[in-house]
Amino acid sequence: MGTEIAYVRGDATTPLGKGPKVIAHVCNDLGGWGKGFVLALSRRWPEPEQAYRRWHRERAGNDFGLGAAQLVRVEPHIWIANMVGQHGIRTGSKGVPVRYEAIDAALEKVAEQAARIGASVHMPRIGCGLAGGHWERVEPLIRTRLADRGIAVTVYDHG
Repeated sequence: MGTEIAYVRGDATTPLGKGPKVIAHVCNDLGGWGKGFVLALSRRWPEPEQAYRRWHRERAGNDFGLGAAQLVRVEPHIWIANMVGQHGIRTGSKGVPVRYEAIDAALEKVAEQAARIGASVHMPRIGCGLAGGHWERVEPLIRTRLADRGIAVTVYDHG
């Protein structure tokens, strides 16, 4: 039932293929949106940043936090998945900001939503840029949560 993860050169903000699509990316748990892939998202659609900032601002009354995922519809067949998988924004005494268990939990939520709407999932190498993570740790999470369930996944490398 599983599918292979497809790797392509290109821009995850212009996802390939037909049908409904979810573009997944990792956010931090501080409410900060200003570096990395989020800038490319914001150049195309204002809604994901607005929704993320509102979600963070109103966090006392919602599920905002590590492991949470928020789907924001930006076009009739495209959603952005804001996944909180990064604690803070700086590498410091506690190591890098990426939190693999939070990415895993968020991917689980994205998988449920993608399956419900029959969507493929598209992403850059999440958690491996500013978050400081390693793809060897992230890829198995994507395989288990998405590809093994038969959800088509495309990973985009700029170039």
